Amino acid sequence: MILRPKPSPRHHATLAGSPSTLPMATMPTWLRRAIPDAQSLAGKDFEDVALAAGAIIGALDMVVRRQERWAGAWRQRLALTAAAVTAKQAGRVEDEAALRDAVLLTRPGDNVGPAGLLLLAWRRLAGMPAEKLLTKAGIGAMLDNLGLARDDASVSDLTDDLRQLSASAGLVGMLTGAIAIAVRHGFARALGAWLADALLAQRLGWVHAVPLLGAEAALGASARPRRSAASSVAISIGTDPEHAKGLLAVQARAALRAIDLSAELERRADRLLAVAPKLRAKAAGAVVDKLLSDDAIVASEDIAGMSDRGLRRLFDRLVELGAVRELSGRPTFRIYGL
Repeated sequence: MILRPKPSPRHHATLAGSPSTLPMATMPTWLRRAIPDAQSLAGKDFEDVALAAGAIIGALDMVVRRQERWAGAWRQRLALTAAAVTAKQAGRVEDEAALRDAVLLTRPGDNVGPAGLLLLAWRRLAGMPAEKLLTKAGIGAMLDNLGLARDDASVSDLTDDLRQLSASAGLVGMLTGAIAIAVRHGFARALGAWLADALLAQRLGWVHAVPLLGAEAALGASARPRRSAASSVAISIGTDPEHAKGLLAVQARAALRAIDLSAELERRADRLLAVAPKLRAKAAGAVVDKLLSDDAIVASEDIAGMSDRGLRRLFDRLVELGAVRELSGRPTFRIYGL
């Protein structure tokens, strides 16, 4: 069972302030070693893998509940990684840089292309309130983004299966069940990863989901279709513990990478917040907030009170101070982020 600490007033105090006074915990070496890779998985007992996975998810839960100002950038950076892996699985060639370009270098409402839609699907997971992700509207929009054919009946059936799964399964069952449901409805395992991340967020009471499984190229063997979500979960755990063990190890590795990224972005965010008082531009505060809440922004971002030229000069200053990075490597159409 994963304990869920309640956020304290100190957590909320960091939202409007400067860098957090709570240092990011370092993951103990023994716990990192306890998470098996694909080669060592066969020699691990299910209980040992489940214990390590539970400890890692518990540590991730603590990161999420800190509600740091940079959490939006963290989740969206994870969404970008998930989209790149999903695109590769779909046989596409776009990497993270190309996916960024597809979304950031187009106007709102323009066609971002199939690869851009994949990124929008994972950005939706990271940015929409978790309680709205698994509604009929949320699932329908996600299927559209992933380029998956759907109709009202299929969305309704999928929503009902997920509701049944959420009500009847534990954390292990939700993970295996989400993958099984996606396969049973004829969808790719990428959808199962999206659903599993959404279910985890709802079960743990997170305000927003954290993209985890989408960045994992291997999610284990597909579960065969079953008549209901509940039966697929019971059979997966009861008769195929190796499959469940593999999925738990995948989730643990994904959660550990998310924790490591949070520590990296915390350091970068602290640097940005430390130099923020030195910025003289009128709308510099809005730019800082944008950088903390998203994966990246373009040099031509429409920010009230900031001209294009002023924004470019501000970014040059931030790069000079070591507070942000230019991510595109281009002399034009530049993109900046933590």
